[in-house]
Amino acid sequence: MNNKEEQRDPKFIGRGGHGNIGKTVQKPKNIKKSTKRLLTWFSPYKGLIMLVILCSLSAAVFTIIGPKILGRATTEIFEGITSSLKGGDGIDFGSIKSILLILVVLYFISSAFTFISGFVMSTITQKISRKMRKDLLDVIHGMPFSRFDATTHGDILSRVTNDVDLLSQSLNQSSIQILTSVTTMAGVLVMMLSISVVMTLITLVVLPLSMIIISRIVKKSQTYFAAQQKSLGALNGQIEEVYSGQLTVKAFNGEEEQLESFIKTNEQLYDSAWKSQFLSGLMMPIMHAIGDIAYVAIALIGGMLAIRQTITVGDIQAFIQYMKSFTQPISQIAQISNLFQSTIAAAERIFEFLDEQQEEDISSVCTINRLEGSVDFSHVSFGYDKKNQVIHDFTAHIRPGQKVAIVGPTGSGKTTMVKLLMRFYDVDSGEIRIDSHNIAELGRNDLRSHFGMVLQDAWLFAGSIRENIRYGNLQASDEMVERAAENAHIDHFIHTLPGGYDMEINEDSSNISQGQRQLITIARAMISDPEILILDEATSSVDTRTEELIQRAMDTVMKGRTSFIIAHRLSTIQNADIILVMKDGDIVEMGDHQSLLKQKGMYHQLYQAQFERTGA
Repeated sequence: MNNKEEQRDPKFIGRGGHGNIGKTVQKPKNIKKSTKRLLTWFSPYKGLIMLVILCSLSAAVFTIIGPKILGRATTEIFEGITSSLKGGDGIDFGSIKSILLILVVLYFISSAFTFISGFVMSTITQKISRKMRKDLLDVIHGMPFSRFDATTHGDILSRVTNDVDLLSQSLNQSSIQILTSVTTMAGVLVMMLSISVVMTLITLVVLPLSMIIISRIVKKSQTYFAAQQKSLGALNGQIEEVYSGQLTVKAFNGEEEQLESFIKTNEQLYDSAWKSQFLSGLMMPIMHAIGDIAYVAIALIGGMLAIRQTITVGDIQAFIQYMKSFTQPISQIAQISNLFQSTIAAAERIFEFLDEQQEEDISSVCTINRLEGSVDFSHVSFGYDKKNQVIHDFTAHIRPGQKVAIVGPTGSGKTTMVKLLMRFYDVDSGEIRIDSHNIAELGRNDLRSHFGMVLQDAWLFAGSIRENIRYGNLQASDEMVERAAENAHIDHFIHTLPGGYDMEINEDSSNISQGQRQLITIARAMISDPEILILDEATSSVDTRTEELIQRAMDTVMKGRTSFIIAHRLSTIQNADIILVMKDGDIVEMGDHQSLLKQKGMYHQLYQAQFERTGA
């Protein structure tokens, strides 16, 4: 996992010694409620579930019958050898052949039923997983921005990927296994009792002894497994931080300090890991040792009963097979019960996410075909936290086609105003109107389709440069893509790359520079041909020469369009029609560049700090 929060949280990582024994388990909050809800996801597949149950039970039944029939073959051989020693007819190979043929048919049928149940169950669980992922993605698209602010990306990613995968795999494996295990235990117990009640009682006495010993070891090892997972998460987090911040570590000569911290955590991991692995490694030898003692006891008692001719040699051989078949399902059920808790916990996390409050979007009172571009902020107030207002009584009137710059110190509310304009958040009081339409009465998708936006954080997805530019207008032709790139002054750079417009940008866009990423997002905004443009520090990551070229292109693109420009570089907004100077959520000054300089107020101070002190 790439997310640091997940790496440091042991609930996301769990490994044990044998199977799931000793594994750190995430505890569910409400097993009954979550299990009941999980079962509703299987309701569309009731017929297939019944088929899985019938096939699993049939496979178990045919497997259970096998050792009893094989015991008959062993008895035939033993009695044949005894008869030949006494001068009798010897071994009846015809009878043995028939028994073995029946046995092969039984095991073949059992395997066929197992294959069918596994195939059908895999189909069901994958269909459920597919629907879950689709529903989760629908929830993500419908979540309000406030929820994204309160939730880490790693947590969302974990629910969509890790939790769904865990749920799918465990349901696919454990659902069939639990059916066959329970059926096998019940069937084997019946078969064991039919052979010998005495030997069955010996088996039932020995098994609790092994379970008591194992439970104590598990309880002891859990402490070390928890410590191991905590240390492992911390170690992974340190490795990721050092790897991603290698430039900073080297620049400040922090290698020795990072190494000391790593060694300390690594030692803690070593100490807890070897203890947990050692204890979990004791489980199977102890189980085998107790099983061997039981086998010896069964062999002795069985031999005595065979001498007395109470049971046959074949029955002893069949009983030993049944004894092994009886202990194995117990271990499987113990593992499944451990896995079941993790499965239900994963289901709870998925259901919690599916129950997230969705962004309310009323049906559009009106649909806008084309905007003129007038924007009115009327006594707008807003706060991310209702107790702390970010915007206080904001009022401004923007005419169609005007170029509006918003400046001010960090935290003054510049970007918040843009988020309110695009309805990423709704105002607490007041209203925002576009062409006399209250945006609260417009559908969000309809409203946002008229905006083009370029953010300071240039986001690109893994794909070709052409696809990233076309993201602004999916119907755009290749010629439109290239023309937008030319207007953004990135066409020449693209042609120097291997593959040109078809060059693949990697997942984190690290194979191109930050400035180049910014230019591509500007081209993407241009190709969307919006009526209103929003530029949030759009030129912050490019050099001065490129900034000048982009500024000319943007001036051309902004003609006839209402534009909002958030900028710290005042050189980019000197030709703005209106400059709004914000401080602490209020407009403290408003006017054009020259008039604001004459006021000798905050804008003059910002301008002086950027230009006059540097001699510009």
